Amino acid sequence: MKIESLLIHGGIDGDEKTGAVNIPIYQTSTFKQRAFGENNGYEYSRTGNPTREALEKLVGDLEGGVGGLAFGSGMAAITAVLSLFKSGDKMLIPNNLYGGTFRVIDKVFKNFNIDYEIVDVSHIREVKKILEQESGKIKGVFIETPTNPLMDIADIKAISTLAKGYGALAIVDNTFMTPYLQKPLEFGADIVVHSATKYLGGHSDVVAGLIIVKDKELLERLHFIQNSTGGVLGPFDSFLLGKGIKTLAVRMDRHNENAAKITKFLLENENVSKVYYPGIKGNLGYEIHRKQAKGFGGVVSFVVNKNIDYKKFLSSLKVISFGESLGGVESLICHPATMTHGAIPKDIRQKVGIVDELIRLSVGIENIEDLLDDLKRAFEESRVK
Repeated sequence: MKIESLLIHGGIDGDEKTGAVNIPIYQTSTFKQRAFGENNGYEYSRTGNPTREALEKLVGDLEGGVGGLAFGSGMAAITAVLSLFKSGDKMLIPNNLYGGTFRVIDKVFKNFNIDYEIVDVSHIREVKKILEQESGKIKGVFIETPTNPLMDIADIKAISTLAKGYGALAIVDNTFMTPYLQKPLEFGADIVVHSATKYLGGHSDVVAGLIIVKDKELLERLHFIQNSTGGVLGPFDSFLLGKGIKTLAVRMDRHNENAAKITKFLLENENVSKVYYPGIKGNLGYEIHRKQAKGFGGVVSFVVNKNIDYKKFLSSLKVISFGESLGGVESLICHPATMTHGAIPKDIRQKVGIVDELIRLSVGIENIEDLLDDLKRAFEESRVK
């Protein structure tokens, strides 16, 4: 089945008992037992719920894994993955990793003696060098591709092969691309995580996280962590997320189309000094991205010139909303240095390019002319007099 159909019919397709085309919302905390020690497959909704199970099977199918797990947020999913590691283990992480992921690694798991080292994941030689130097100690390589917010591209296949050779898990945050555009498990990754709040939900109405793996034993370990720590996604949110996933293909096609046109506008704009987008030909990682993904996504970051008051620019937009998050049908714009990446120390931000003038735009599915007109007006209104 092609992915456009799998998005709608994957996992558990409808309700066999009633014929309902949508999985019912099993809004229950517990389940009646048939007899002592016997149940109908469910006993308590933290351990398993039919609505959540349908979603988990669906995302497992979409990413090509043996199964998936749904959590109350993307950070809850990442926390479960990090819980696989033990004291003395070390991880490799990107140099412009999402701020929330950096925060939980640096401020929470470091307290349990789980260390990390920052690396430019777009340079495979640097990754290999550190794996060689720390052979046996590094147990996980966590990558985003593209990275958030500077759009660095990591070679999933090369990094996964390296990680496996040194006994480390290859973990890929696939939030920006989604399984519609990129399937990391097919390139050797062990674990895929999503902030499903973003493109998979797609309507800014649910907060959720996902884990998908290709190894049954690893899935069982992660389910044990999920059940033990309890950060599960509730039935109603599972229903909302499953509903959102059905339109992922048509939404991502429009996100891609609009983002490409806005990128062209920004590249030609005198008020912009730098544009970050995977679809810019000639950029480092462009060819690698084309080999492992079938689109460039809907997020573009750019640096405004000093002749633009970036704070006024953000407040001057009318169609594009200024706020956290990304991946919704509506366009959202944010200031990484003080919002999504505020948890990262300033010296690290400055070093990698997360400067105060950097802006991240999640391009929605609105009419492209309305979006371009909004940007043009904001640039005009925010010129430094």
